[in-house]
Amino acid sequence: MTSAASAKAYKGMGMEGMLAKWYATNTRKSLDEFKVLARRIASELAPGSSVLEVAPGPGYFAVELAKLGNYRVTGLDISKTFVEIADRNAKEAKVDVSFRQGNASDMPFESESFDFILCRAAFKNFADPVGALREMYRVLKPGGRGLIIDLSKTASASKIAQEVDQMGLNAINKIVTKLALKSLRNRAYTASQFQEFFSGTNFHTAEIRDDRIGYEIRFEKK
Repeated sequence: MTSAASAKAYKGMGMEGMLAKWYATNTRKSLDEFKVLARRIASELAPGSSVLEVAPGPGYFAVELAKLGNYRVTGLDISKTFVEIADRNAKEAKVDVSFRQGNASDMPFESESFDFILCRAAFKNFADPVGALREMYRVLKPGGRGLIIDLSKTASASKIAQEVDQMGLNAINKIVTKLALKSLRNRAYTASQFQEFFSGTNFHTAEIRDDRIGYEIRFEKK
């Protein structure tokens, strides 16, 4: 397989250096949200399940999930800085999570390695969305399931502003985050686009539900 840096894997400016550190600091303020999501996913998992988070960023979800049981948790991110930050977060929390650098559309894992996959707030940034889904299919075990949580292209400016206002950010970070989300919305997809992506894979289809300013997309390898 190719290395993480051998292809353009990420649309727009990659999260490295100070930008990645700013993002990590900002999203830590939403740690309770990661804890809630981790508990929700844990309630669906059998003991000992292998879980992959694609594009975990600072690793907050992966770390919180690892605290909840004897899951084998792995994170794959294109950003070297995020892998370093996530590793530190796991060590500080004293949990065993493996964070690796790599491309979502060319994953460095054996086929049928994972029981569950999560991709939160990142899918819109992948340069090859269908390739990423095909890789998710490949690395899932038969019967394995996945969840994508991401921004909707149809999210209104007023709903984005309302969502950011609930994040507990200071005035400057509120402004920056609102501008960032409005910009990211240009890269985001509609529900019909997601269904088209899935139709080009062996998943064939997915269950798509509205979720505040985005979607929750469930899929399964049958």
